[in-house]
Amino acid sequence: MKKKIAILGSTGTIGNTTLKIINKTNRFKVVLLLVNTNVSKILKQIKEFKPKIVVVMNKESYFKIKKKVRNKKEIILNDFKNLNKYLKKIDITVSAIPGIAGLRPTIQFTKLSKKILIANKESVVCGWDIIKNIAKKFKTEIVPVDSEHFSIKELSKSYSNEDIEKI
Repeated sequence: MKKKIAILGSTGTIGNTTLKIINKTNRFKVVLLLVNTNVSKILKQIKEFKPKIVVVMNKESYFKIKKKVRNKKEIILNDFKNLNKYLKKIDITVSAIPGIAGLRPTIQFTKLSKKILIANKESVVCGWDIIKNIAKKFKTEIVPVDSEHFSIKELSKSYSNEDIEKI
């Protein structure tokens, strides 16, 4: 059975790379793409990957996409507040929205996902305690995919928090 995957920031570098990898394997079903403003790129992604849900955070881009995608197969939303109505649980979420804008979606999708692949530094720096507590509550595994996060996790995994003075 294919794993259900959501990509937050699908039109960015990490999102595009993730979709290229998905394209080379038959192991994943893209169920959700979250974007901001890149209308032409998201329209291509919708056509190619046929996600169940597309969340377009920018209102102007949302209306453009809503106007062009009329087939009713995809649910086009302007926010992710009511996702529970359309989606129960996601196997994997790639959190790749740059900057502090990625924090709120990362927190929300930590509640919906079995595993979060987090590539957003700002979410970790600004909201780690929140993300960690939600992940614990919802039994979500957090996997750092950004090189710095991954390295810190690997280097510190053999130590307790009390053993680490500063990173």
